[in-house]
Amino acid sequence: MVIAVKDFARNPGGMRNLEETVPAPGELSVAMIGVQEGSEVDLDLSLEAVHEGIFVSGTASVHVVGECSRCLDPLAYDLDVDIQEMFFFEGLAPVRAAKEDDNESLDDEQRLVENDHIDLEPLLRDVVVTALPFRPVCREDCQGLCSVCGIRLADEPGHHHEDLDPRWAALSGLAEDQEN
Repeated sequence: MVIAVKDFARNPGGMRNLEETVPAPGELSVAMIGVQEGSEVDLDLSLEAVHEGIFVSGTASVHVVGECSRCLDPLAYDLDVDIQEMFFFEGLAPVRAAKEDDNESLDDEQRLVENDHIDLEPLLRDVVVTALPFRPVCREDCQGLCSVCGIRLADEPGHHHEDLDPRWAALSGLAEDQEN
């Protein structure tokens, strides 16, 4: 998703609105949930030229699919994520202070306007993936699956298993012998 900005990039105060539907790139997901590659991503963005570069703001709307981390039921919902990012002209990106302990920069990646173009794909990947739940659930009170037999606990509310400590297993036979 590379956008040409040559027409207004070097004119601070210039703006352009971008309302477009694009195919989703790969890797917009975490382990159990994500956006299917090629599905629609609706972008509603404003691109504003400033002295240092292009400021991009707006929303991206995606359709998310996956499964509940507790009961493994399928999940599907629409997600709107806010976008606010500065793309700096080459040579105008601010210098970041270094961490004292290992000399790494505080900000791992600065987005750049390269050859009068901005690439929205890495930005989209960052904002969508960080908005996805790490452990998605179908509903907050989902009880999940029985750890012994795998049955959905929502289908059988009183479901439980007799859980004997294996150290006492030999004694369970004594009670049966005394009854006979």
